[in-house]
Parts: sequence; structure tokens; C-alpha cells
Amino acid sequence: MQTKSALSILFIVMFLVMVGFGIIIPVLPFYAKEIGANPTELGLLMSVYSLMQFLFAPLWGQVSDRFGRKPVIMLGIAGLGISFFIQAISTELWMLFAARIIGGILSSANMPTAMAYVADITTAENRGKGMGMIGAATGLGFVFGPAIGGIFSKNSLSLPFYVAAGFAVVTLILVALLLKESKHKQIETQEKKPSIWSVLQGPATVLFLVQLLISLSLAGLEATFAYFAAKNAGLGTVQLGLIFMIMGFGSAIVQGGLVGKWTKKYGENTVIQMGMIVSAVGFGLILLVNNFLTAAVFLTIFGIGNGVIRPCVSSLLTKISTAGHGTSTGVLSSFDSLGRIIGPTLGGWLYSLSVGLPYISGIIITLIAFLLFLRFRVTEKAVNL
Repeated sequence: MQTKSALSILFIVMFLVMVGFGIIIPVLPFYAKEIGANPTELGLLMSVYSLMQFLFAPLWGQVSDRFGRKPVIMLGIAGLGISFFIQAISTELWMLFAARIIGGILSSANMPTAMAYVADITTAENRGKGMGMIGAATGLGFVFGPAIGGIFSKNSLSLPFYVAAGFAVVTLILVALLLKESKHKQIETQEKKPSIWSVLQGPATVLFLVQLLISLSLAGLEATFAYFAAKNAGLGTVQLGLIFMIMGFGSAIVQGGLVGKWTKKYGENTVIQMGMIVSAVGFGLILLVNNFLTAAVFLTIFGIGNGVIRPCVSSLLTKISTAGHGTSTGVLSSFDSLGRIIGPTLGGWLYSLSVGLPYISGIIITLIAFLLFLRFRVTEKAVNL
């Protein structure tokens, strides 16, 4: 009951964090343009956030191994709130860049520490379910956040940033009052503190590479699908918003309700492989999009396949890694961010060559990840060590 209660609180916390983050997504490009950003500067503004997460996520993971999960989660949420507030009062472009850098550095603590928290409080058998709940909270946050941001932006482009800061404050209070520290024993018993990158050694290496490739292909799709859908199916922004909302709900339902059952029955290895197959099929189907219905169905198929991979990789990693849970999940988040840094540029370049290339490359990248995982897959024997 205690584990269920802690997971429920963490679900709410991560949902609110992602709602706050999602609120600014549809607004930031217009807000930056109003302040004076050109397209190149806007691209840099988006990329610098992922770059900071790539650099700092492993560090925060290791800090949470040493000092506990709760203070690091609170620091990450406070960082988001500060970042949102600075963006809200920005009158110069450098202020936006400063806010994004601060937000990227501090908020990179949230996801790896939340995953480490789940690993602390769950058994090996139920870990997939816990990681799936975090994935579901993240997905639902991205469903509701942009919609809320769009509504508030009608009055003022700065208002959504104030609202997002408010969400961060509420979430911070919630964590302070309700979330209990999960990491007591390991702080007392951990004598050796492995270096951050020592976690890359051994059988876990393949999981980081898989996460990088999956993130890379997903980021390429996210960067180009709006153009692809407009060209091939004549879809506008409202329809695209609905499509991504449907995909988000589908992915969240599977992550929150089915990942735990599947991993308990078949194991993370099998679920990861099935997720890759469904993702590759989804990429292929996206090439056939010609109206709203096909776009919604095919993108949801892709989203379901892609959505089960991250929680299962996280669950498997925390079972086999000899480093602390925070260190392991921090490095995993770093590889995820690296994919998000490279993916949009690669996807945009491929789209400029041919509109279907980002999705053909998505199939190829996913199949490479699948074969890599098959060749170097972590055995059940290793998992049980």
C-alpha cells in the first residue's frame, strides 16, 4: 500500500511537471519572435535546453544517489519555476536564452531522479509497471499542457509562462508535503561512488545505445510531421493538435495500464523488442497518411510502440546496472537528450531531400536498434544477478 501511495503521488507530481512544461511549447516560438528572435536563434533557443539536459542529467542522477531523491526532485521543479518566470518577464533575447539554460540545467534532475525513485520503491517484478506510470504521467502532461498554453496565450503571450510557473510552485509544495524520501539504506551503505561514465561499461551499454537510436528517430518525426501532414493530407494546426492528443492518450493508456502486466508476463526484453517492431510498422504506415483518420490511427500505432520502450529500458537498466539507480537513469536521460539534439536537424535535412525520408530513416534506425538489442541483448541470467 505504501508503494502504491508513493507511486500515485509521484504520478501526480510528474504529470504536473509535464503540464507546466507543455504549456509553453506552442507559445515559445511566437513569444521569441515577438522579442526579436530569427529562425536560427529560435532553433538555438530550443536546442540549448536539450544540450543542458544532455550535460547535466547524469550529474543530478549521481547527486540523488548520494543525497536522496526528494531534494533533487524539488531542486529540478524549482528550476523549472524560475525558468518559466524569467521567460515571462523577458524583454531581451539574452534573457530567454538565460532562462532556457537555467531551466535545462536544473530541470534535467526531474526525469532521472523520478525513475530512480521508482526503482527504489518497487520490486524487480513490478518495476516495469512503476516506470510505465511515469511514462503515462509524462505523456498525459504533454497532452494537456499545450492545450492549456494555447488557451491562455489568447490574452497574452507572456501569460502562459506565469501559469507554468504557478504549476511549478504548486508541484513543489506537493512534493515538500507529500512525497517521502525513498533512499535511506543505500545512502548509508554505499561506500564506493562510481564515476558517472563507469555505468557505460558492461551489458548495460546496449540499453543506452537503444535509447539514443529510439530518441533520434522520434525527434526526427516530431520535427517534420506537421509539414508532412500538411503536404500529404492538408491538415492544419487544430487537426494536428487533436492527432497528437489522441496519440498521447493511446500511449499513456498503454504505459500506465499494460506495460506492468506485459513485463511481468513476458519480461522487459520481449516488450522492448515488440515495441521496436510496432514503432517500425508505425513509421511505415505514416508514409501512407492521406487524411485526418489515417494520420490519427497510424501515429497512435507508432506512439504505442515507441511509448513502451523507454519505461522498459529504464526498468531493465536499474536491474542490471552496478551503479546507483540515479547515476544509471541520469546517463540514460543524457542519451535520450542527445537523440533529441541530433534528431530534429537530421529529420529536417532528410525532409528537405524527400518528404518521406525521415520516416524511411526511422524504420532503418529502429531496425538497427532492434538488431543491436538482439545481438547484445541482456540475458535473463544477467537480469537476475
